Amino acid sequence: MKKLSFLLLFTLISSICFAQDALDKEKLLELYQTQRYAEAANYLSTLYPAETNDIKVLTQIAYCNMMAGKLADAEKNYHKINELQPQQIPVLFSLANINSRRGNTKTATEYLQQIIKLDSNNFNAFKRLADYTDSTALKQQYLQRANKLNATEADVAFDLARVYRNSKQNQAAYDVLKIAIAADTSNLILQQALLPVANLLSKYNEVAVAGEKLMKNGTDANVVRDVAKAYFFLKNYKKAISLYQMLEQMSMQNEGTLYYTSLCYRELKNYEMAAAYAKRTIEEGISPNTSAYYNMLGGIYDEKQQLTAAITAYKKGLSYDSNKNIQYRLGLLYDLKLKQSKTALSYYNQFLKNKELNEEDKPQIAYIKTRMEEFKKK
Repeated sequence: MKKLSFLLLFTLISSICFAQDALDKEKLLELYQTQRYAEAANYLSTLYPAETNDIKVLTQIAYCNMMAGKLADAEKNYHKINELQPQQIPVLFSLANINSRRGNTKTATEYLQQIIKLDSNNFNAFKRLADYTDSTALKQQYLQRANKLNATEADVAFDLARVYRNSKQNQAAYDVLKIAIAADTSNLILQQALLPVANLLSKYNEVAVAGEKLMKNGTDANVVRDVAKAYFFLKNYKKAISLYQMLEQMSMQNEGTLYYTSLCYRELKNYEMAAAYAKRTIEEGISPNTSAYYNMLGGIYDEKQQLTAAITAYKKGLSYDSNKNIQYRLGLLYDLKLKQSKTALSYYNQFLKNKELNEEDKPQIAYIKTRMEEFKKK
């Protein structure tokens, strides 16, 4: 490999030697080998006039600038080359790459579009176009074209399968992955991507066999989750539970895994554990912010004077959490707007007993105590 790299560098340097006798080939070779591309670009620029139209020289300087991260200079060089010799695919690729690295994906896409007009079978152009677009339809179109040109390329197969899966084209995703895996049976990423798709297609035995092999190479939570689900549908509930418990030990459980664990225990007639996991499933499915969201909704209704809707939203929020802000707002609503002092007093007391009170709540505490004294006088 080192010998090949040396020969490549020597060839690059030799290609421009004819133009300038003063070129120090050994110095330039050393700069390339040590990846001092900025110095190489500066050195070449000192030997050749800025207005040179020598394509080979310009290409070397452009390449060095690009490798050195001097993207603006590299773009100027490649633009000049493109003007001198338009529609050269390597130059267009370089311009696309530079613009992509600078965040100009729209311009990068335009260069790639030029490439596929010149070469409608350019795999790399279609692959990159898929990376640059935000349109799901276009991404699928580009990936399909790239996959047709090279069905065994792993990255494209993975991305296309993901697009298919997101659009619920599960059989198409499965077929794409199977072809790529057949060409590279050691590609664990592709094998892992196949598991959830195979589960969706009810290929549970395949998931179990492939997943067990994958788990021997490491305990990946996604793999464990997919295999556990397959065992559940294969009615091997004890095996499924053992895998779901493995996820808990990794702190990787979620609403779905807890739900299936509950179902497993139910099928095994262990109703006590089934109930325990059902409760955990419910708790996992409730966002810690749910109460705050209902507080926000209630406040909106409150400001619009839709008091019945506000009370409903506030009370729904309290069903998830003893939110001190909701307790205070309900107290104010019943006190000042509905003139129901008894109900207001109930929520004021709940607020004062809330364990979440802190320094920031002192003004509200003071106000409530004042109002409570006023209630006593009535």
